[in-house]
Amino acid sequence: MEYIAHSFRHAGVILHEPDFVDQFYELTGVIDSISDEDIILMHSSYGAKSVEGIPKSLSRAINQLLRERFVAEGWREESEIFQNPKYQGDTWRLDFAKGDISVEVAFNHGSVVAWNLLKPVLASELNHVQKAIQTKIGVVITATEALKRLGGFDGAVGTYEKYLEYLPPLNNVLTVPLFIIGLLPPKTFKIGHHQHADRKKIGNIVMEVGYENPFLKKLEETTILKTQDPNSSPQYDTQL
Repeated sequence: MEYIAHSFRHAGVILHEPDFVDQFYELTGVIDSISDEDIILMHSSYGAKSVEGIPKSLSRAINQLLRERFVAEGWREESEIFQNPKYQGDTWRLDFAKGDISVEVAFNHGSVVAWNLLKPVLASELNHVQKAIQTKIGVVITATEALKRLGGFDGAVGTYEKYLEYLPPLNNVLTVPLFIIGLLPPKTFKIGHHQHADRKKIGNIVMEVGYENPFLKKLEETTILKTQDPNSSPQYDTQL
């Protein structure tokens, strides 16, 4: 996947220093390794048993691909920040950690943007509550507005642009370097919403006109793959 990035408190410079650079290249290598074809195959796999299993957006597929590849590279997933059992569970854990870098993959509601930025700080700063992990720098991976729109994400999802808006007012609270990564949409397809049932929308893969994808043959028997056509049935809402 392609992405853009923002460096807070010189995180971009620090991540290229000897103590961090190997882990940083490993992290960016995981993102770079995810192709459009990987996302198509993962997204379509959820409908293998029933079309109702197909998610509305690409968030689940991208999350799973990131998780599998980070774990394959030796990153610890769902890493607790604190040892005290009172401060454990989803609220108090990182998505991934390795060495001095903590990673938060943030495709969730915009109301938790500030908390997602704060968790890597908690992982890196000293605390009166006994720590389970001690990192030095944080990376937040999130969706750009373009991926949110073209990937079928819910309108309430916090985006890369929203994360950048939060940095100035939180400047005195976010005391450690943070590297914010905004994932860009796939180049060869987008998600079109299909009203499968009264209360169930699914995300159809909509290929860009003129693009011949070799993976189409593998998926031509599925119900989720549609070719973009301005004269297609109005039940497919690309929500551009």
